[in-house]
Amino acid sequence: MANTRAALTDEDLRTLVKGATPDERAVAAHKLCRTIEAAELDPEERERAHDILRVMATDAAELVRRAVAVTLKNSPALPRDVALKLARDVDGVALPILSFSPAFTDEDLAEIIRLGEPIRQVAVAKRPALSSTVTDVIAEVGVERAVEAACANDNAHFAERSLQKVIDRFEQSERVLSAMAYRNTLPLAVTEKLVELVSEKVLDHLVSAHALSPDLALQIALGAKERATIDLVDQAGRAADMRSFVAHLNKHERLTASLLLRALVHGHMTFFEWSLAELASIPHHRTWLMIHDAGPLGLRAIYERAGLPARLLPAFRAGVDAYHSMSFDGSAGERKRFQEHLMQRFLTQPHTAVREDVEYLLEKMDRVAAEARRPANARNAA
Repeated sequence: MANTRAALTDEDLRTLVKGATPDERAVAAHKLCRTIEAAELDPEERERAHDILRVMATDAAELVRRAVAVTLKNSPALPRDVALKLARDVDGVALPILSFSPAFTDEDLAEIIRLGEPIRQVAVAKRPALSSTVTDVIAEVGVERAVEAACANDNAHFAERSLQKVIDRFEQSERVLSAMAYRNTLPLAVTEKLVELVSEKVLDHLVSAHALSPDLALQIALGAKERATIDLVDQAGRAADMRSFVAHLNKHERLTASLLLRALVHGHMTFFEWSLAELASIPHHRTWLMIHDAGPLGLRAIYERAGLPARLLPAFRAGVDAYHSMSFDGSAGERKRFQEHLMQRFLTQPHTAVREDVEYLLEKMDRVAAEARRPANARNAA
C-alpha cells in the first residue's frame, strides 16, 4: 500500500496491532482511518485497507472500535460488512455509524429498525436521508420517539400509507402528530385526518403561520370543518390547482351548498366556478360561460345540474350579480370592501339562507368592518 505507507509508518502499523494501551491503538486507528479516507487506492490497495479496518473493528478495546466508527461515520470508504459489525456493537460505537454511514442498504436499515433498541431506531430515524422502504418499517414497528424523529425529518420520504399508519398507531400522541404537522408537505388525505386530531396550538400554526405555502394552506383546508375551510380559501385561492382542491372536497362530501354560498359571499368566484363544474360534471370553460355570459337562465341551468337546493338559488344569484356589479383588483383594502359589499347584498335578500348561515355572515361582516375601522398603523403592527 504505497500511498497508505507514505502517510502511515511501519511504527504506526505495529502500534495498531501490538500497542500496549488502548489509547495508543486508538490514535493509530484514527490516523489510519484518515489516511484510508483520503488516499486514492487501487482495487488491491483498497481491499488491503478494508482488511485492516476489519482487524480494528474486532479490537478488544471499545476506544479503538469507537475511533473507527467516529472517524469513518460519513465515509464511503467504510465497507458494508464492517459497518454492519460496528452497528451491532455497544451504543458508543454503533450510534455514530447508524446515524450517518452511507454503507448500509435500505434493507439493512429496515432490519436494524425491526431488531434494534429504541435508541438505535431513533438514530436511524434522524439520518440525513431515509427512503420510503425504511420509513415504512418505522411506521409499522418503530417506538414513539423513533416515529416522532422520522416525522420531524423532512429528508425522510414517507409513502401516504405509512403516514396513515402512523396516525392510526399514534393518534393520541401530541408529539408524533405535531412532528407530522410541521413537515414541509403532506398528502391531502393525511392532512384531512391530521387537522381533526392536532392540538389548537398546532392547528393555529398550520392555519395562521405566514410561512404556509398556498398549496399547503389548501391541503390543510381540506381537513378543516366548513367554516375553517372557507377562512382558508383566501390562501388556497392563490394555488394553481383549484380543480384538484374541489375534486377532493367533493370526494369527501364537503362540497356542500352552504360552503359554496359562503365562498361566493367572500368573493371566491374561481372556487365557486370550479365547484359548480365539479358537481355538474361540466368542463370549467362551459361552466364559466353559464355563470357569467348566459344570463339568469345559464346560472339556473348549471345550478340545477349541480344538484344544489332550489331554495338557495336567489342567494347565489345575488352573489353573482354583486360580483358583476363591482370591480375588484385583488388588493387587501379592495378585498375587504368587496367582501363587505357582497355580504350586505346577500343579507338584503329575504328568506334565502338558513339561520346559521346568516349568523355566520353577520359575524364575518362585523369582523371586516372592525378591521376597516382600525388605524392603518395598528393594522400594520398586527
